[in-house]
Amino acid sequence: MNKKRPLQAEDLLEYEIVSEPNFTPSGNAYTYVSTTINKKKEYESHLFFQNLDSNHSQQWTFSENKNNNILISPDGKKAVFQSDRSGTQQLWLLPLQGGEAQQLTKLKHGASNPVWGPDSNTLVFNAPIEPEEDINNLTEISTEEKDKEQKELAKRPLVVNRLKYKSDAHGFHDQKRSQLFVLDIKTGNLEQLTNAPADHLLQDVSPNGNEILFIANLREEEDYEQVDDLFVLERSSKNIKKLTDSKCTYQRAVYSPDGNKIAAFGHNFTYAGATLTDLYIFNTGSYEKSTLSAEWDIQLGDAMIGDTRLGKSESGPIWAKDGENIFFLATDHGVTGLYQVNLTGELDVLYKGSHHVFSFSYNGHSDSFILGISTPTNPCNFYHLKKNGEFNRLTDFNSALLSKLTLAEPETITVPTMDGEEIQGWLLHPSGYQDGEKYPMILEIHGGPHAMYGQTYFHELQLLAAKGYVVVYANPRGSHGYGQEFVNACRTDYGNGDYTDLMEVVDYVLTNFDFIDKDRLGVTGGSYGGFMTNWIVGHTNRFKAAVTQRSISNWLSFYGVSDIGFFFNEWEHGLNLLDDPKKLWDISPLKYAKNVETPLLILHGEKDFRCPVEQGEQLFITLKHLRKEVEFVRFPDANHELSRSGKPEMRIERLNHICRWFEKL
Repeated sequence: MNKKRPLQAEDLLEYEIVSEPNFTPSGNAYTYVSTTINKKKEYESHLFFQNLDSNHSQQWTFSENKNNNILISPDGKKAVFQSDRSGTQQLWLLPLQGGEAQQLTKLKHGASNPVWGPDSNTLVFNAPIEPEEDINNLTEISTEEKDKEQKELAKRPLVVNRLKYKSDAHGFHDQKRSQLFVLDIKTGNLEQLTNAPADHLLQDVSPNGNEILFIANLREEEDYEQVDDLFVLERSSKNIKKLTDSKCTYQRAVYSPDGNKIAAFGHNFTYAGATLTDLYIFNTGSYEKSTLSAEWDIQLGDAMIGDTRLGKSESGPIWAKDGENIFFLATDHGVTGLYQVNLTGELDVLYKGSHHVFSFSYNGHSDSFILGISTPTNPCNFYHLKKNGEFNRLTDFNSALLSKLTLAEPETITVPTMDGEEIQGWLLHPSGYQDGEKYPMILEIHGGPHAMYGQTYFHELQLLAAKGYVVVYANPRGSHGYGQEFVNACRTDYGNGDYTDLMEVVDYVLTNFDFIDKDRLGVTGGSYGGFMTNWIVGHTNRFKAAVTQRSISNWLSFYGVSDIGFFFNEWEHGLNLLDDPKKLWDISPLKYAKNVETPLLILHGEKDFRCPVEQGEQLFITLKHLRKEVEFVRFPDANHELSRSGKPEMRIERLNHICRWFEKL
């Protein structure tokens, strides 16, 4: 019998992470995407098929490529998927009776986001295109030609004339915009449907195939706004009708089975970025809007924070076959579950447990669901849920690896605060825990701040427990999962109530768990959690080591360097740079650098455009100039997603640096 061992940072290379469960039209089988890290330490993803009555999956794609977003046609005879096997992400057709995949698109800048027409012969999809480019002359170029083109572009100056000229996901923007296209598979005829100078995000095709639903901001003020409108494009005339009033943002819009209604997630910015998501219904005759979620106080969709989720996930809304009910995921008190609502707003929980439902698929023929679920000790598996409540596990991913590891089960804590709130959190016991021993503790702080820790697999947290630390993580005010008032409570109050919540969590565990050594405390967090780590070490010396990750140190410069800074300061602090710079400086951790006595490790990605690396630079230079104990690690080619989807080798380096620094405890 193999003896179990503690988790290691390098175990990250061994995970198989699955996503995108999708029923076949018959409801007897499903497809999914599996992402692994290959021998070159690069991600690759492949398509799999599994019958519900089988324990074995059939792999449909091979080689060292990324294949994803598979959709089986309504007639069940073929599937479309995205793949970068030709060098650029394109759409490919796979005949389900057998045979090789056929490349459908060969556009210069690629293609994505396909949606089948009801005839199973047309595909609507997104593709980026320059304003003056002709799709008839836009053929895919080779990898060598692409590299040459990129090198030539790198020699030219970047001319910037937009406010939104960069993003953390895509880097510096060019003039390309995502347009809508339709492809006739039989004839090969390709038609461009939109051409306005804006990104058009495809949502759905109507059941009769006559209308195409998309999201965009087509206003002249688009560069200064965060709103997105819903539009319907009529196929025959190409006429575009705007359904909404440019006061909200929308996502995941879908037609009902009869085409008479549209369901969509969205919100109206009442609480800026802390506004809970609503579920809207539009009547396609009048396009009048109603809100099904008006009386709810939960966050729709999945707000769970983790570091092992890769691939696309479905959170709804999805219509039931009768068109009278809608299914979706929602976030609540550290877990996510599957919910159902009818058209009168009656809400039911279909499945909810002490774990993370990260994706689902619904099939009308079987009236059942495939759920993708993660637990604190298992990254992912698929389950079959029937409407009668019958629940069966379909897969056993990562079992060989997990059988070798000693993993920590979280203990839930509830911390009462002095001002009457309750803070939910969790505690992981250290590997090799023994009664009577004292152990160092690390406080982890999530980003967002409007996100949620909870019952999901978290490699970093398990690694720190494996290294012998008590790990404590919690959802202070500002976190999702506890209602609108709670998630809004940190806005215009950074460094006050949220800081107090976290310190009260520390006080609580020190009082209630006598195996924690109060003189050996560490703290770490990323993004907002990095800001809070910086704030903490500037306001208390109770921690003996700290690691700040992709952090914010100076809100004044953040305004002008972050891809979201120009609106985030107003959203979260109620402050604009030129209106009251003193108040922004007062809540900037950099102001309190002289107070820092905690040894601080600063981790930052060179290409982080969300919290740019200059935020780490300012803090490092200031502390170093003050002769404080500080170290700065900069990760090449890494953006804000380093810890979640960054290059595998860099992710492991990051984890090892964190563990190295906390050896000071």
